[in-house]
Amino acid sequence: MTTQLQTQLLPTQQPEKVLYPDSDGLPMSDNTRQFGWIVKLKEGCEALFKDNPNVFVAGDLLWYPIEGDNKTKRAPDIMVVFGRPKGYRGSYQQWLEDNIAPQVVFEILSPGKYAIGNGDE
Repeated sequence: MTTQLQTQLLPTQQPEKVLYPDSDGLPMSDNTRQFGWIVKLKEGCEALFKDNPNVFVAGDLLWYPIEGDNKTKRAPDIMVVFGRPKGYRGSYQQWLEDNIAPQVVFEILSPGKYAIGNGDE
């Protein structure tokens, strides 16, 4: 009598891949004056740290602080990160950046957001 052993292969479960979009679909500024200040501050920060290869400056770049969570995000008008190299990023995924959060952020208020603490930050 021959005994046959059958093995059933179960599909391996792959963790669901989390996408981190490069855009939130929101406008960068509400008016030309606000945009002008964003550009001046970003360019000024870049000029200030141009000789330091480990200071990353970005404008309107999505920042994801928590791996696996693409709902928790911010896109500050300008952010400065000390200890991270300059270079292209589609978004700033903090866990890929030695878990270093931006140390300086700027938000340029539009006329509709004149008071800090209005609940929209």
